[in-house]
Amino acid sequence: MINENTVMKLHMLKLHAMADEFSRQSQSSGTKALSFDERFSMIVDCEFTKKENSRLTRLIKNAGFTDPGACVEGIEFSSGRKLDNALIQKLASCEYIVSGLNVHILGATGVGKTYLSSALGISACRNSISTKYTRLPDLLIELAIAKENGAYTDAIRAFGKPRLLIIDDWLMFRANEDEAHMMYDLIEARQRTGSVIVCSQFDSAGWHELIDNPIAADSICDRLAHNSYKIVISGESMRKRRGTADAVAGA
Repeated sequence: MINENTVMKLHMLKLHAMADEFSRQSQSSGTKALSFDERFSMIVDCEFTKKENSRLTRLIKNAGFTDPGACVEGIEFSSGRKLDNALIQKLASCEYIVSGLNVHILGATGVGKTYLSSALGISACRNSISTKYTRLPDLLIELAIAKENGAYTDAIRAFGKPRLLIIDDWLMFRANEDEAHMMYDLIEARQRTGSVIVCSQFDSAGWHELIDNPIAADSICDRLAHNSYKIVISGESMRKRRGTADAVAGA
């Protein structure tokens, strides 16, 4: 009866993992030889692990990754891709976010820019860092709709909050005057918030000519390109390679 009351109270306190582990120990003869401290430590560890897993799941879900299963451990470091393993591991530690630095991932279509950026984003989530993933075309549409609805300031503030913002398909299309202003407002709002990862097919030297407003272009390029790590992914399309591998496997 005492155990049942304890389990009930733990559930009422929303300590469900502790309740389950306490019930398991109460029914197991193997734990009776353990000291109180050892058993209590096991019970607390179960609750801690559950809450940490829930926190990580929530951060990943809120980030909106297109590939929530991406991870640094899954990155392919074949010689043709010319990826610096030491640099990737350094970025996975998230020190660049603490220092307010940015990351520019450069490569052709299909080489794995999105996967790499998502893997670094999930590393940030593992370190309890708020993260948001978006594509630049989607971001600009969302900001334009917010402007029409009188919610532009709130939208800029929302994208300014995450300590890490990942912007995929960066300058895939030319940014017109209005889009340039929105991009400037966003980067300005993030000045002291955290870091930005941009994935682009174009080197930062070519960004300026893709932004119609030259003043906004100067500011955007200066703030994103000059305080950033640059990762260039070489090699053939990963999609093409996987397609070839699947075809061979099915032959």
